[in-house]
Amino acid sequence: MDQKKYVAYVGTYTHGNSKGIYIYDLDVENGRVEERKVVPINNPSYIKKSHNGKYLYSIADEGVRSFRILPDGDLEPMNSASIFGMRGCYLSTDKEDKFLFVAGWHDGKVTVMRLKEDGTIGEMTDEVFHKGLGSVAERNFRPHVNCVNITPDQNYLCAVDLGVDQVKIYKFNHDTGKIKLVDMLRCEQESAPRIIKFSPDGRFAYLICELKNYISVYSYTAGPRGPIFEPVQTISTLNNYHSANSAACVLRFSRDWKYVLCSNAGDNSVGVFSVDNQSGKLEKICILPISGDYPKAADFFPDNRHIMALNHESNTMTIFRVNYEEGYFSLWGKPLKVETPNCILVSETGEV
Repeated sequence: MDQKKYVAYVGTYTHGNSKGIYIYDLDVENGRVEERKVVPINNPSYIKKSHNGKYLYSIADEGVRSFRILPDGDLEPMNSASIFGMRGCYLSTDKEDKFLFVAGWHDGKVTVMRLKEDGTIGEMTDEVFHKGLGSVAERNFRPHVNCVNITPDQNYLCAVDLGVDQVKIYKFNHDTGKIKLVDMLRCEQESAPRIIKFSPDGRFAYLICELKNYISVYSYTAGPRGPIFEPVQTISTLNNYHSANSAACVLRFSRDWKYVLCSNAGDNSVGVFSVDNQSGKLEKICILPISGDYPKAADFFPDNRHIMALNHESNTMTIFRVNYEEGYFSLWGKPLKVETPNCILVSETGEV
């Protein structure tokens, strides 16, 4: 039995009664969570832990904020910094935790911030506003940068723009913190690519598309003129029977990269897939309803035996026990109340 202790950080929208980032203690063995406290912050719509495990970074109305992660998983505020634009929606760092990358859905902007040795956020080193037009009114007729992640070789920054159906690829200068557009991955029209993630060995990229409801798998190599993405697989996030209106939301891998979760708002379902680490391909285990409305985020418990869905419109967290052999998951306990949840991050305590 795993004797390690874990917490879950849940970011919420604070335009109602919610107060910020909620910290939950995880009972991994029994698949339970218990609310411990809330850390006040305005609209922490996305949170990210540094690679060294010492710091947590959060989107906020004022830009981005940094926290020190204490041994028990509590958060100690450090500083905040402006991104000189509208509120962001996604955060990531380079492997050495020297830079913080911010995606701007509202203004279509990629922002690069320098990180100091003590984990605090420093000055902005670059900003790029995306240009172009999509084809669907309101949702994706103009740039909406929804995700920024650096490639495994740490040489390129991938900015996923669901508004113009592209992943823009920037050469990243580790000395200056500047980015320069060198290529782009063009996606199917009106597919609305949402999140890109890379396998730990750096061989594969996974791209979930919001409006077409599928995950695209690519092989990834660093070529002499830039990164090379070759299509491997496209697999639906939905069953053959599903809601007429659905939007794929989350793309989350288990800690051991054996499984992947996706969620579908509108259809109000979560899909569980297994990962073939040799070919990179995904195989559906099950796609089932989550007893809530608009599952905007989801994650695995560290043992992979339980999953949790954050249901944005029904203001709930629902937990399920997964039976991989039989291909289903079942509700595990009553839904928990949490107002307008938007993101979740599971972290081991005492890592630092």
